[in-house]
Amino acid sequence: MKKTAISLAIAAVVPALATAQDDSKALELYGKANVAFQSADEGDGDVTDIKSNASRLGVKGELPFDNIDIAGGLKGIYKMEYQVDVDGDAEETFSQRNIYAGIEGGFGQVIGGKFDTPLKVAQKKVDLFNDLEGDIKSIITKSDNRESNNLQYTTPSFGGFKVSTAYISNRDEVIGVDEFENEITRDNGTSVSFAYDNNGIYVAYAYDMDVEANGWDTSRFVTQYNIGPVQVGALYEEQEKEDGSTQDGWMTSAAYKINAWTMKAQYGQSDIVQEDGETYSLGLDYKLSSAAKVFGFFTDETAAEDYDRSYFGIGTELKF
Repeated sequence: MKKTAISLAIAAVVPALATAQDDSKALELYGKANVAFQSADEGDGDVTDIKSNASRLGVKGELPFDNIDIAGGLKGIYKMEYQVDVDGDAEETFSQRNIYAGIEGGFGQVIGGKFDTPLKVAQKKVDLFNDLEGDIKSIITKSDNRESNNLQYTTPSFGGFKVSTAYISNRDEVIGVDEFENEITRDNGTSVSFAYDNNGIYVAYAYDMDVEANGWDTSRFVTQYNIGPVQVGALYEEQEKEDGSTQDGWMTSAAYKINAWTMKAQYGQSDIVQEDGETYSLGLDYKLSSAAKVFGFFTDETAAEDYDRSYFGIGTELKF
């Protein structure tokens, strides 16, 4: 009953929000529907399915503070984004994605809420199969996190160079007891990224401390280069646990555009999610318009202990 009420409330509010949009940027309705028909072999034979790939619906906006005279301007900003279960398989029709409010001006940006960490954002567009079965979080990384109780500051861009730092409060969450029966609480987390993005060259370094778990540190290095119809990229990540043990992973990707077609390829290896993990994906997109495309993909994943999975799918994506 509760889920139905939430769905009806959102369905009632969305048309009103769409009607209210104007040129002031106070309110912008946006969304994406990505649905694929796919065949999955996860060790028990092929299974066909319709899958919604992070389809979403959201509102965002900017609210200028007209009564405050500050160089560079000052405005309030917000975003409320929900993932939508288009295929009907999930228990919840709507689930939270990035939701925040904050201020922005010549000093940079400050936001608070639930949203992607700087380390996750640092991947930029290197993952060409993001939200599909070949997404890097499937076999390459555990650190693409979207955290609640998150406070973040991002500097302005200085010649393409930008820094983001986030403080994540875990509110003294109790995660266990020690040998003396004293409570063990969850440490607060920190995520920082340093990025340079200019003239088709992107380089970033990001670091998480106590975001995954107490005493867990993750470092990530990303590079991406765009020239004409070609995009190439690479990502390296190392994760160190509280006991000092480390696991690492890497991936590389390439895309080539020919008119409305885009050919994509991606390969990676990692011990972070699965021991001896290895994955590759191939894809082909055809752009129908600036807001629509059809696509096909194939992904293969292998790892230790006879882990062997493969996926093939065709689908469509519509944006507004």
